[in-house]
Amino acid sequence: MDEINIKELLRYVLSKFYIVLLVLVAVVSLGEIYSVYLKTPMYNSTTKLVLTSEQTSNSSITTSDVTLSNNLVKTYSEIIKSRNVLSKVIDSLKLGMTVEQLAGKISVSSITNTQLINVAVSDKDADMAQKIANEVAKQFKAEIITLYKIDNVQIVEKATAAADPYNINVFKQTIEYLLAGLAAGIGIVLIMFYLDNTIKNSKTVEDKVGLVVLGVVPNAGRK
Repeated sequence: MDEINIKELLRYVLSKFYIVLLVLVAVVSLGEIYSVYLKTPMYNSTTKLVLTSEQTSNSSITTSDVTLSNNLVKTYSEIIKSRNVLSKVIDSLKLGMTVEQLAGKISVSSITNTQLINVAVSDKDADMAQKIANEVAKQFKAEIITLYKIDNVQIVEKATAAADPYNINVFKQTIEYLLAGLAAGIGIVLIMFYLDNTIKNSKTVEDKVGLVVLGVVPNAGRK
């Protein structure tokens, strides 16, 4: 494999820099068109729940209460996305979707070493994401009372409608498109350089043929 002359490579890249710019502009333009006109904005709305002790008359909370609540977090997280809860949400809001489709919009997470559960809902409609999140919390709370005959779930924060989509960040994505376009343009030029077998100077002739060049005919150009 021939050794690559770094100076020659840099000169070649600079001489073909217009290709890099064309690719850069094309990638950024297509990316912006996709982000602004084709990509569906998605909104996220979150409600926060807390597991409490049923003994509300006693202001003190024992270690056993906290341990029990922490153990229930995982169980409750599964109940939130159960068919019983989600089917009631669908009926209440008259959603035109299946339980499986609704479950795909919901993500449940617990905050480590706490009794808090976050229920997040994503949807292309910010108001609908808010309504679903709040209704899920409401139906889940009722389901716990039905199943366990206890009322130990409280809503700490109700969901609010998001002002901006979480999957579209024009500034961040523009930077990504710029880097991708620059890398693609330079990559194309490097491939062109590697595949270019033309003789560029007298040294190349000496290296290829093994003979000394005695003279060079200058390019006088057309008259």
